[in-house]
Amino acid sequence: MTGRNQFMTGLAITRFALVAIILALAAGPWLFDLNQQTLLTEFFTLLVLALMWNLLAGYADIITVGQHAFVGVGAYAFYGLAVLADVDIFLAIPMAALTTLLVAIPTMAIIFRLRTAYLAVGTWVAAEVMMLIAGKLPGFGGGSGTSLPIPVVKAFGATLSGRVSTFYAMSFALALLAFGTTWIFLRSRVGLGLTAMRDNEEAAGAAGVDLVMTRIVCFLWTAPFLGLAGVLVTLQKLRVAPSASFSITDWTIYIIFIVVIGGIGSLEGPVIGTILFFLLRGYLAAYGTWYLIILGAVSIGVILAEPRGIWGACRRWGIPDLAPASHGPKP
Repeated sequence: MTGRNQFMTGLAITRFALVAIILALAAGPWLFDLNQQTLLTEFFTLLVLALMWNLLAGYADIITVGQHAFVGVGAYAFYGLAVLADVDIFLAIPMAALTTLLVAIPTMAIIFRLRTAYLAVGTWVAAEVMMLIAGKLPGFGGGSGTSLPIPVVKAFGATLSGRVSTFYAMSFALALLAFGTTWIFLRSRVGLGLTAMRDNEEAAGAAGVDLVMTRIVCFLWTAPFLGLAGVLVTLQKLRVAPSASFSITDWTIYIIFIVVIGGIGSLEGPVIGTILFFLLRGYLAAYGTWYLIILGAVSIGVILAEPRGIWGACRRWGIPDLAPASHGPKP
C-alpha cells in the first residue's frame, strides 16, 4: 500500500501542477511578451485541431485527411459575415461555427457512404473541392485571397499589443472549451460508445452501440470547433486565401503527426504531441527540407515502437490517465 500511496500522491501532484500551469497560461497577457503570446496562440489553435482529429480517428475510426476543409469554411464564413455581410464582428464568430456545422451535414452524407481508405480519400477530395470553390467566390479575392479591412482588425484592439493579447485570450479560451467539452462528451452516453469503439468496434456493436449514429454525432461535434479554429487562423494571418485557409499541410498533415506521436485515442496525447511538435519545429526549422524528413522519421519510429503513441506507452507502463474520460468501477 505504501508504494500505491506514493504513486497516487505523485499523480495528485502532477494534476495540481497542470492546474497551476493552466492558471499561469490564463494570465498570459501579463506574463508573456508579444512573441510568446503569438507562439502560444498558434499552439492553442493546433491543439484544438489535434483534439478534434484525435476524436475522429482515435475513437470513431474516421480517418480523415480533409480536416482542413472545415478550417477553411470557418475562415471564409467569418470573412463573409464580418466584412461582406457587415454582421457584428463578435456575432460573426459563432455564426461562422454554425455555418461550418451546416456545411458539414451534406459533406457527411456524401463521405459516410465510403469506408476505410475510400473515406480518407473522400474527405481529401471534399476539401479540395471546397478550396476550389472558395477561390471562385466573388468578394474574397479569388485565388490570391484578400486581407481583413482595418476596421475589422481594430475591433479586436486599437494597438498591436492589444490585438495580440485578445487573440491569445480567444485561442486559450477555445482550447479550454474544446478540451473540457470533449472530456464531458466522452463521459456521456455517446462518449461511452466511442470509447467502446476505440477498444473493440465489433464488441461495441454487439453490445448495442449504434456505430453509424455514434460516428455521425462525433463528426458533427468536431465541425464547429474546426470552424472556430479557422476564425482564429484568419485573425492571426489577417487575411483569407484558399492556399492558407485550406492548407492541408498546416491543418491536417501536421495534425496527424501531432496525434500519432502524442498518443491517439486519449486526451493527453494531443497535448503531448503539440508540445513535442513545437519543440521539434523550433530546433529543426533552420534545416530546411530536413525538418520535414526528420518529422516523418520521428513519426514512423514512434508508430513502430508504440502504435498508440507516447501516451499509449505511458498507459502500458501503468501510468493512469491524467484526465480520465472513461468511467471506472465504483468502490
